[in-house]
Amino acid sequence: MDISFAQEDLAFRDEVRTFFDEQFDDELVSRLKSEDFKEAIVDWQQRLFKKGWIAANWPVEYGGTGWTPTQKYIYESERSARGIPGVIPFGIGMVGPMIYQFGTPEQKEKFLPGILNSEVWWCQGYSEPGAGSDLASLKTKAELDGDHYVINGAKIWTSYAQYADWIFVLVRTSNEGKKQEGITFILVDMKSEGIKVNPIIGIDNEHNLNEVEFNNVRVPVENVVGEVNKGWTVAKALLAHERTGIADVAQSKRNIRLIKEAAAKEINGGRPLIEDPGFQARIADLEIEIMALEFTDLRTIAAMAAGGFPGPESSLLKIKGTELQQATQELRMELAAYYQGVLPKYMSEEDLGHSFGPEARVSYMYGRASTIYGGSNEVQRNIIAKYVLGLE
Repeated sequence: MDISFAQEDLAFRDEVRTFFDEQFDDELVSRLKSEDFKEAIVDWQQRLFKKGWIAANWPVEYGGTGWTPTQKYIYESERSARGIPGVIPFGIGMVGPMIYQFGTPEQKEKFLPGILNSEVWWCQGYSEPGAGSDLASLKTKAELDGDHYVINGAKIWTSYAQYADWIFVLVRTSNEGKKQEGITFILVDMKSEGIKVNPIIGIDNEHNLNEVEFNNVRVPVENVVGEVNKGWTVAKALLAHERTGIADVAQSKRNIRLIKEAAAKEINGGRPLIEDPGFQARIADLEIEIMALEFTDLRTIAAMAAGGFPGPESSLLKIKGTELQQATQELRMELAAYYQGVLPKYMSEEDLGHSFGPEARVSYMYGRASTIYGGSNEVQRNIIAKYVLGLE
C-alpha cells in the first residue's frame, strides 16, 4: 500500500496549515476557555463555513466539501495536532445527515442552512433516565392531537442543551409490535412551552450535560423526519454516523504527542522518562493500536465517500477508539503522577506540579464516559456478534 501523499494533497495540507495559522488566533483560543464558549465556538464554525470547510462528510449538493478521504485525513490530523476543537457534532454530524437522507424537501430547505452556518445550535434527545443503554426501551410519549404531537417524558445526558435552539428527539408514538417499532424521530424547538432544562455537573466539575423534561410540549406533525413509527431506522443511521466520529483517532494521536513532549522533560532516575524502556514499550503498544485503528477508520471513510454507509464496522471503531482514548488519558495521568491533583495556578497561590496535570485530570475524568455514550461498548459488542459474526 502506498501511503505517501500526492502533490495535490501536500498542497492541500499547506492550505490547511495557512488557514489555521490565520484564523485560529490567540484571541479565539482565549474565548474558547471562557464563559464566552458558545459564541466562540460558533464564531470558529462560521469561519469554517465561510471557507467551505464546515461539512466534510456531507454530499456536495447539500454543502459538503467534496474532499477525498485523504484530504479529510489531512485536515483532521492538522486540526488535532494544534488542539483545535472539532465541529460540535449534533447539527453537522448527526441531525443534518438525517434530514438530507430522510427529510422532506421542505425540511431540507428549512433546517439545513441554519445547521451549515451554525446559526442554529442542536442537541440530541436519545437517552432516558430509565432506559439505560437499551435505547429501544424509551418511554417518552408523543400523542397525536390534530396537526400536532403532544410530548411528555424526559431525556438525560443531553450535551449542551443549555445552549440549544432545537433538539432532535426519539419518541414513542405506538406500543404495538416489537419495542423497536412505534418509535418516531421528531424535531423540537427548544423555545416550546413545557420544556425544562436541568443542569448536570460532571465529575470533571463542568456543565456540559443536562436533563431535558417535556411537559405537554406541542410539536407540529411536519417536524417528523422519516415515517411515523419507523424512527428506529433513522435512529440507527444516526448512531452509525455518531459512532464513527466517536473513534476520534486524531485526539488519541494528539494525546500521544503530548505525552512524549512531557516525558522528554520529566526526569526519572537521572534521565528523561522518555528514555525508560518500559515507558517506551507502553508508548509503542499504543501507537501500533492507534495506527491500526486509523487505517480501519480510513477504509470506512473511503467507503462512505464512494456512496456507501457506515454499518456494523462503526461499532468496532467506537469500541476500539474509546478504549484507546481512555488508555492515552490514563497514561497522561500517570505521567503527572503525584501532581495530577494539584490545582492550576488560577485556583491556587502558586504554580505547583506539572502544567499539563490539571488538563490531564479533567480529560481523564470526562473520558470515563466515552465507553458509555453513543451506545455502551457492551452493546456494540452485541451488535458485532449479531451482524458481523452471525451469532444470536
